[in-house]
Amino acid sequence: MQAQDVLDFWFLPPGSEGHGKPRREWFRKNDAFDAEIRERFGATIAQAVAGGLREWDALGPRGALARLIVLDQFTRNAHRNTPEAFAGDPLALQAARQLVDSGAHLELLPVERSFVYMPFEHAEDARMQEQAVALFTELSREHPGFEDTLDYAHRHRGVIARFGRFPHRNAILGRASTPEEIDFLKQPGSGF
Repeated sequence: MQAQDVLDFWFLPPGSEGHGKPRREWFRKNDAFDAEIRERFGATIAQAVAGGLREWDALGPRGALARLIVLDQFTRNAHRNTPEAFAGDPLALQAARQLVDSGAHLELLPVERSFVYMPFEHAEDARMQEQAVALFTELSREHPGFEDTLDYAHRHRGVIARFGRFPHRNAILGRASTPEEIDFLKQPGSGF
């Protein structure tokens, strides 16, 4: 498996219709899409979560992005509603921080940058949430059409500010929910 295989699958191949544009499959539960990721990329996901594929980072920002997509997005699809869905989060955040700290994220297409910023948004950490909002604010200011991603960053930050964690992960991760979290989870959209 090559980094470009991941990028071509997630963002569609360069020159193809839809390349560089948001895809419906990214943010909707789709059993067939999840199954395709498991089938095509299961071994790649396991390798990345185990700390592998770091050689992709040497390919430049897009190589690092490919590893980050495997760690932060493919895990969520392939292992939906299981603890393994979040197993790549620490490594994804580390990769995202390196891309942002180096400024290399600015070499990516706007839609690619949005996926670099998602590990900040997925972190159960108030400081990382602040960084997610700042990054998505900058992206939406520079590139119209990313207002929804900024709204989601604000919503994620609000949940972490209120609870210090994402209550919708509690059952999956075997964590006990507080009465306030249980009430919150009854609200539509509380689980992103």
